[in-house]
Amino acid sequence: MEAIAAPFTYNTSLVSQKAYDYHLTLYHGYISKTNEITQKLAADPDMASANATYSTYRALKRGESFALDGVILHELYFQNLSKGETSIGHHTEKLIEKYFDTVDKWKAEFTASALSARGWCILVYEQRTQNFRNVVLDSHDDGLVCGSYPLLVLDMYEHAYFIDYGTDKAKYISKFLELVNWDIVERRCARLVD
Repeated sequence: MEAIAAPFTYNTSLVSQKAYDYHLTLYHGYISKTNEITQKLAADPDMASANATYSTYRALKRGESFALDGVILHELYFQNLSKGETSIGHHTEKLIEKYFDTVDKWKAEFTASALSARGWCILVYEQRTQNFRNVVLDSHDDGLVCGSYPLLVLDMYEHAYFIDYGTDKAKYISKFLELVNWDIVERRCARLVD
């Protein structure tokens, strides 16, 4: 995985430039660790000692999913942020209404889900039941539903909001919902068959 020098530019009024820059530093750390783990697995994976209680191989594989999910989730999060308010797309609105009755009901459930999240809150399309769900992850690799497709991603780790919002998670969530880049979400939803 190659790190891009500046994969994202500051283009949101959700958080300050300072908070955004710190967040990008964490994101680059996940890229670095993913690369390091990938190299170690390629060079000397030590598969002979693999053990479910503890082994170097197990530690690398667990670290691999945590670090790689950290990269992917941050990329999705940064992509679905905007500097100003945008309008929800027609396709996205229809799909949300199909599964939540109204956009307001979805927002209420998304907000409650985000308030209960320790790591991430994600609106996903879950392929097995063909349903939209708001899922809560306690960490990058704990809570994601297999076969789900992320449509809207909100980082609920304290580093995402604490510098600018302190302990006021509700204010951060409300501001996030005002600044969703609905064009990005619309493109993600357009890939689905409704």
